[in-house]
Amino acid sequence: MNSRRYTMTSLSIVFLAVTIMSVSALGQNAYAAGAGMTLSAECSGSSCDISGTTDRNDEPVMLVVTASNGNIVTIGQMDVSGGSYSTSINVSNLDGTNTIKVNQGTSSKYALSVDIDVSGGSSDSSVSVGNVVVAATEEAAAATTGGLSLTAGGVEGSTTIDVSGTTDRNDDITVTVIAPNGNKVSVDQITPSGGSFMTTIETGGALWSQDGMYTVSAYQGAASNYQTSGEVEIVGGHVIPEFGVIAAMILAVAIVSIIVVTAKTKLSIVPRY
Repeated sequence: MNSRRYTMTSLSIVFLAVTIMSVSALGQNAYAAGAGMTLSAECSGSSCDISGTTDRNDEPVMLVVTASNGNIVTIGQMDVSGGSYSTSINVSNLDGTNTIKVNQGTSSKYALSVDIDVSGGSSDSSVSVGNVVVAATEEAAAATTGGLSLTAGGVEGSTTIDVSGTTDRNDDITVTVIAPNGNKVSVDQITPSGGSFMTTIETGGALWSQDGMYTVSAYQGAASNYQTSGEVEIVGGHVIPEFGVIAAMILAVAIVSIIVVTAKTKLSIVPRY
């Protein structure tokens, strides 16, 4: 009987440990370095070459071109080969600012758009955008390069991004935030103190209306080892930790299960003889 108590409780603890490790592994696989999507449009005359990369090969990339008057003029589908996709569109019947959108599934991480300017059916626009994840943690995207380090993240559902880091220089640090569509939505300048710096960035307002991965970059001088960046996912103007909610839910379920089983069977971690 005592041996049975010990074995069942041990199994419960092992289940908890495996659950936590599994959630961590899922998060790492979903947000591995270099994961994400890019989109480029290179136009010359009446033709625009559309291309990009994606870490998903399981489904095609959908293409929608919207004219300046809001009408959809092109709908297409591009197959992914070796992590890349491409096609060409004719803009000879377009004019003004037109929007090219691509998406792969329903995730906001795999939905991008760029604008191209067309005049009289001809364009020389050259634009690109991406939301490739460089590094990720449960509640923050962090990156470290040389003497400058940066961590950017926030509490789930909050409307602020907490930015902090370290440096071995005393020069001012410029922090910028770039939206998934490539627009600059925030610029801040911080003076480090004692080798560290921190600031808080508000995420509300029209500039933050696009859902997806926002890139937080820090610059301190021109040296490459004093330029670094991280990414934070924003949905509806609120911070979304990459896999913190799932981990917390499964952890809570595992803990409650252990408590219930222990209470009903009067199990003990330490065997009684």
